[in-house]
Amino acid sequence: MPDRSETVVSRFAPSPTGLLHLGHAYSAMLAYDAAHAAGGRFVLRIEDIDSGRCRAEFVDALEQDLAWLGLDWERPVRRQSEHMDDYRAALDRLQAMDLLYPCFLSRRELDAALSAPHFRAMRGPEGPAVVDADRLLPAAERAARMAAGEPYALRLRMAAALALAGPLTWQDEGHGTQAADPAAFGDVVLARKDIPTSYHLAVTVDDALQGITLVVRGEDLFQATHVHRLLQALLGLPTPRYRHHRLLTDSEGRRYAKRDRALTLRALREAGRTPADVRAIVGL
Repeated sequence: MPDRSETVVSRFAPSPTGLLHLGHAYSAMLAYDAAHAAGGRFVLRIEDIDSGRCRAEFVDALEQDLAWLGLDWERPVRRQSEHMDDYRAALDRLQAMDLLYPCFLSRRELDAALSAPHFRAMRGPEGPAVVDADRLLPAAERAARMAAGEPYALRLRMAAALALAGPLTWQDEGHGTQAADPAAFGDVVLARKDIPTSYHLAVTVDDALQGITLVVRGEDLFQATHVHRLLQALLGLPTPRYRHHRLLTDSEGRRYAKRDRALTLRALREAGRTPADVRAIVGL
């Protein structure tokens, strides 16, 4: 349980790629209730770095849904797309530590190169975990491709990062003390040529800048926390506590998703349901 002697700052951070559903409501209300019970603050953040899928109308819709649920949040709302300089600054710090390298190979090319000398790959939480991919291209070729403006991903040198950070832990309210083990992600992508951030980097930077002390999110993101803890250590950022909650499912055991239009909060509201009904449905 949160320590009432500290200021609890929680957040709800949706991506505006569709309408909110019951799973979103559960996560948002858990975060809001945790802050409200401790006399703390609740923050809304719009994670809209994927400009190809995010839509302004979904931002308006989700704010209407949250207000209907009776949630209130601090203003102004942070939108990731408006703060790319913050992520570039974090990348610059990692680059200054020689912890980043440009990877010009596509996933198909990487898969085809698994047998190359000095290249290792393993199965990680996000698929095959790439390690030492920079060794697949000579330094001169990498420099030439970058000068030519070819697309690339910026990957973290995981082995070097782990050596620099040393052993790390983080606190999960449901699972206790966790030893951070981000190695399974391999040289995780932190940015691309056209987008100076990734989910992992953006949420780590944002949580620190917004003073988040309690991260409430689904258990599907539990493994990602290992990477976030490493980035916190490398960038000298504070480490919040975490609460990874269960994922809601329908009567057939399927996770709620944005494609389930009948279960959106808008549909429930239009059907005459109340915020109290929503709390009862999700078990709060």
